Amino acid sequence: MSTNNNTTDTVKVWDPLVRIFHWSLVLSFFIAFITEDDWMSLHLVAGYTVAMLIGFRIIWGLIGTRYARFTQFVKSPSQVVSYLKKMLTFDVPHYIGHNPAAAAMIISLLISIIIVSITGMSIIAAQGEGPLAGTFWAGFNAEWMEEIHEFFANFTMLLVLLHVAGVIFSSFLEGDNLVRAMVTGRKKYRSEVVDK
Repeated sequence: MSTNNNTTDTVKVWDPLVRIFHWSLVLSFFIAFITEDDWMSLHLVAGYTVAMLIGFRIIWGLIGTRYARFTQFVKSPSQVVSYLKKMLTFDVPHYIGHNPAAAAMIISLLISIIIVSITGMSIIAAQGEGPLAGTFWAGFNAEWMEEIHEFFANFTMLLVLLHVAGVIFSSFLEGDNLVRAMVTGRKKYRSEVVDK
């Protein structure tokens, strides 16, 4: 922590692996999303990269650094609703790690991207290719899987847009540049911070 004063001190929050994961996932998902119909080879590489990144994040959420762990930031639905109500009054507590709304968004994004990844690999498996070929996933109707895959890809993009809006709004509410924090790994520290 720096030693300026209570309003401008910073604290290390996001470790390098979380930050590399975050920006790699942004890039990989965006590439997969825009190449769906035109460049299938690039779409597959980006999609497999997304799946591997999500696999890493799940593991890191269990064994990683303090603020990367799910046990540190996942909150109950009632805590999320309470936080969202406080957002509407512009009076939210400052969290060092993820606030309850951000945590709910992260879990939603992870679940949605997992569905996109599994359905995408199921489509390929139905053609006898990919890591799920020869498994029960290959037996699902490819057209049905494609509909689910496309729906959740679009739903994930909607969540991404809501996430970006939430980051901008939370940055305003908390007086902290959360995008910069995901680049530098550091957030503002305040004495009234919630660190649970």
